[in-house]
Order: sequence, then structure tokens, then C-alpha cells
Amino acid sequence: MKTVLFPVLGAVAVFAAGVTPSTAGDRYADRPPVMVSPDLSAPWVLQLGRAPGVVRQNRQVAVQQRRLRPAQPDRVQTAAVQPPAKRMVARPQINPIYLPQEVDYDGGQKPGTIVIDTTQNFLFLVEKNGKARRYGVGTGKPGFEWSGTHKITNKREWPDWRPPAQMIKREAAKGRYLPTYLAGGMENPLGARALYLGTTEYRIHGTNQPWTIGGAVSSGCIRMRNEDVVDLYERVNVGTTVEVI
Repeated sequence: MKTVLFPVLGAVAVFAAGVTPSTAGDRYADRPPVMVSPDLSAPWVLQLGRAPGVVRQNRQVAVQQRRLRPAQPDRVQTAAVQPPAKRMVARPQINPIYLPQEVDYDGGQKPGTIVIDTTQNFLFLVEKNGKARRYGVGTGKPGFEWSGTHKITNKREWPDWRPPAQMIKREAAKGRYLPTYLAGGMENPLGARALYLGTTEYRIHGTNQPWTIGGAVSSGCIRMRNEDVVDLYERVNVGTTVEVI
């Protein structure tokens, strides 16, 4: 009885699995493809490529790290994935000649006057006894040079920026679109402080591009390092005379 029952049960099992008797005992017959749900396969497939934010450890380094870790029973050992190192952008250093310093000065202006030399890219705050405090500045690029005498009419900390209409139009023609308004802050091109000159659109202001100090780089405004414009801001008042030469 047992010899009859087992073959019958085996045949039932074969047909229940969807395999024909002709292929059930053939180990070399083609098998149906294995289908894996994308929800299960995607996390593993991503590790084979260079997905953003995924760091693949060198095999030798990973093995060495596992050997150095103390064994912890009943706990799965996994290699920690290190975040990608932040890419640092190298910027040229400012020439030390443009750092603030006390210098001899014999220009003839009275103490308290600001004199801006757009040829040498220096700003002088005239002091007593033939001295001046000198700062490096960025000045107007070719086509944007100007000269004249004005008074400081306003002072602002972390000023907002409203680019003039002609600047917006000019930059748009180059494919660069400026905002009509930008609140004060580290991303603002006017930097930490601004001293407004007369009724013009020009200012002495800070910059978020300190590496440009010492060059002809602006659209007419006078740029200073943020540290330097803060220092100048504390030393002068509204009404101070500014000579641009």
C-alpha cells in the first residue's frame, strides 16, 4: 500500500507546482525566469552604480576596518558609509598691500576726508599730522570709471540691494538675470555696510567677493572687504566729504 501511495502523492505535488511530468525529472530543462519585485531589487541595484550621495568603500579598507572592530556576538557587523567630503573651492588670496595700514599722506585735504584713488585702487581716510588710514578697494571696470566730490548722505548696515534698471537690462543682454530686490545678508553683493554718495547710485560698500579687491571690477561702486568697510563705517559720519580721483 505504501509503495502505491507515495508515487501518487509525488505526482500530485508536481502538477500542483505547475511543472509537467516530462520536465519534472529533467534537471537540464529550462526553468521559468525568477521575477523579483522592483521594491526589493532597487536598493541593491543602486549600490552597483554611482548614485548621488553613495560612497563605495575600497574593499581592502572595509576589510581592515572590520578586523579592527571588536567582535560583538549576535550583532550584524556593517561598514559605516562616510559622507562625501565637501569640495573646497580655492580662491586667490588678497595681496597684503591692500590690507588696512597707517601711511604717510600729504594730499592737502583736511582730516576726516575720504580720498579714493581709482588708479592705484586705494581709499585714504585722512588723519592728522600728515597721516592717513589706507584701505584696498575695488573700483569701476573699464567703461564705468568716474570721478568727482560728494558727501556721504546715508549709512546702512547689511543693506538691501535694488539693481538699477539699466544694470538689469545690461546684464540680461549677457544672459545673466538679476533680481529686482535682494535683502541684506551674506549673499548680498553690497556686503556688511554701505555708505551712499550724494544723489548718485554709487556707494562705498562691502563685498562677498573679497578676492576682487585691488582690481577694476565694479559698475562704478567702491568695494571694500567686509571687515574694512565695517571699520570705515565706524570712523566716519553722514556729511563726510568723499573725493574720487
